[in-house]
Amino acid sequence: MSSPSCLFRLSPIAAAMLAFHAMPASAEATADAAATTTLSTVKVEDSAASDIKADQVASPKFTQPLVDTPQTISVLKKELLIQQGALSLSDALRQTPGITFQQGENGNSTSGDAVFLRGFDTQGSIFLDNIRDISPAVRDLFNIEQVEIVKGPAGADNGRGVAAGYINLVSKTPFADDLATGSFSYGTRDRRRATADINRRIGDTVAVRLNVVGQDGGVAGRDVVERQQWGLAPSISFGLGTPTRVTLFTQHLFQDNIPDGGVTALGVSGYRSANANAASAAAAPISNFYGLDADFEDIDLNVYSLRLEHDLAPGYTVSNLSRYSRTTQDRVLTAPLNAPTTNGDPSTWTVARSRQGSYRDNDLLTNQTNLRGVFRTGVLKHEFSSGIEFIHEAQYTPTYAVTVTTPAQAQTPANVYNPNPSDPAVTVTPNGAFSDGDTTTAAAYFFDTAKFGAHDQFQLNAGVRIERYRTETDLLVYSTATTFPNLAVGTPVTARPVNKDTLLSYKVGGVYKPLDNGSLYAAYGTSQRPPGGDNFTLSANTVANINGPTLEPSEADSVEVGSKWDLLDGRFAANAALFRTVSRNDLARQVDDSIVQYGKRRVQGVELGLVGNLTANWQLSAGYTHQNTKVAEGVIATDGTSTQSGAPINFSPKDSVTVWSSYKLPVALGAYLNGPLTLGGGVRYLSSQSRTVNNNPDSITTGIVTVDDYVVVDAVAGYDFTPKVGLQANVYNLLDERYVASVNNSGQRYSPGIPRSYLLTLNVRY
Repeated sequence: MSSPSCLFRLSPIAAAMLAFHAMPASAEATADAAATTTLSTVKVEDSAASDIKADQVASPKFTQPLVDTPQTISVLKKELLIQQGALSLSDALRQTPGITFQQGENGNSTSGDAVFLRGFDTQGSIFLDNIRDISPAVRDLFNIEQVEIVKGPAGADNGRGVAAGYINLVSKTPFADDLATGSFSYGTRDRRRATADINRRIGDTVAVRLNVVGQDGGVAGRDVVERQQWGLAPSISFGLGTPTRVTLFTQHLFQDNIPDGGVTALGVSGYRSANANAASAAAAPISNFYGLDADFEDIDLNVYSLRLEHDLAPGYTVSNLSRYSRTTQDRVLTAPLNAPTTNGDPSTWTVARSRQGSYRDNDLLTNQTNLRGVFRTGVLKHEFSSGIEFIHEAQYTPTYAVTVTTPAQAQTPANVYNPNPSDPAVTVTPNGAFSDGDTTTAAAYFFDTAKFGAHDQFQLNAGVRIERYRTETDLLVYSTATTFPNLAVGTPVTARPVNKDTLLSYKVGGVYKPLDNGSLYAAYGTSQRPPGGDNFTLSANTVANINGPTLEPSEADSVEVGSKWDLLDGRFAANAALFRTVSRNDLARQVDDSIVQYGKRRVQGVELGLVGNLTANWQLSAGYTHQNTKVAEGVIATDGTSTQSGAPINFSPKDSVTVWSSYKLPVALGAYLNGPLTLGGGVRYLSSQSRTVNNNPDSITTGIVTVDDYVVVDAVAGYDFTPKVGLQANVYNLLDERYVASVNNSGQRYSPGIPRSYLLTLNVRY
């Protein structure tokens, strides 16, 4: 495949290697690299210390450390992600309980990270530095300091969003010391990857940082599929250690991929078919690629950010973050579709292919200003955070369609057990229809923590956000018998639907601290999600589309009670919580394809977490989530006899467990092994998942009905030859468990779990 830029014709890997070798050899890494002292900056720590416990999130909107924040928040620091061999956001989130993944609608795979958190689609609630990130790319971690998973409705934090919460990625920025690291990896399916992270202090108050990544090769367990990318993230900070600080940071990522449409579900455990041959058929090999050689995916991502910070007085800091970003995706994907033909000799069985093209152009322009401070009112000590935000988000998506000739052209079906990617491909081109939508938002927020009692034993936490939004979309669509029954099929229809409203979201919480290192809390929060809230696109059809401009925002609220403790002199954290989230005014599709807003979903359960250092050399990160999901009010058929009410939310497991532990052996292991050896591993368990129709699994005649539970074991071994050079070996799925990682909505195709595979990494430090 061709490189996306002439600058990197030697390959993305060569580019990253050149950047790393360009580092000054005389620079020495220090044991404790320091960040700026502002609360909104993540502290950068020496990876040799491998501290995997975070004390706070990066957002300036949170006024308290994690132990005193009345909400479940999981923070995955880069040190833990490096140990686990996590290279992408999806890799990182697999190690977090309560998170699953899905493929998308029928023949069209979802772009980017299709994350489901506590039973709700969270793909549109992913943030970069607390700014919404609607990138269609699979997000890479080369420029990420930590990943923060904030659970429960968070409308007060970020405005419109889903009921389950959101995910925030924190960018790497300069700090006041010299540090340079690099990694060179090789793994299964000829996967090659190189990264460099270089930080240099210039004078007393200025520092620069450069992060680079290059990767190419295949995907473990999958034929033909490829991932090629290169990226760089330069940044510079002025005024480090002074009252006024300025940071300019950018990120650029370019991907040239062969996308993966998944594997036909025929024969997979839990698959059902009315055809006796299909019901008893053998499953296709998980390596089978049902796409075509002509498939492609090109992604171009550019982010430009400027952060200004100034300490007005002791305890008072004002900050401003401005960002412009633009992301384009051009993709043609071929995927298996519907039930296969299963008559006669199994070697002749075929499955239809769906070939779809897509193009997305996303633009974002935002400015956020925040003021933090401390004041007193009588016996109450207040720590507050307030601010205003202006956001403009836009997305342009032309409609692609298969070129039709005479006689009508159809895509060649794929052989079920021996698909041929060299089959002729139908042409997919824009058909003239398009959607060009944007959302403009102005918002103001205020958060306050009031403390009182001996040693601030009691705390009241409250936050409110009010925002005014306007979404409008220029559309050109072609009528169908369903969408515009009064028009001839294929008639072009233009429209400019508009939806605008004012949203008010809030959260309140109470904290009791029986000891300085622990808390008991109870909290309540709300969120709202208007039509077009994720992709800024409204529909011209006001009846049969979930983005109809006349629909009201869906609403959610959540109640959580729990406890958090910092143990072992602050090295280790433990938390437990009971939660209940209800999403109301949900958009439910009727049997006649109309949309109504009486839908209601409920998720309740318990979550437990442990993270940190049990000893100086022994680390543990573990979590457990038990959730009970229910469609409290669902689709009712036109005859009133069939209902989805009472059914669990599709593909939402009741139980999920993640455990990761590592131990550094401090003793020498012989004359040639005189450095520390680290051994570790993890276990991931996900209980069975089901798909129901009308709350009756027996009514499903084809597709995957149940996804079996599974256990995946991963392992890592690392050895430091010197303080500056080490080798790490990650083995994924050590026991080679075969499992279903995600399923599309119709249950006709799936993504198989990664089989046993490895990644060998040489880590260098200067």
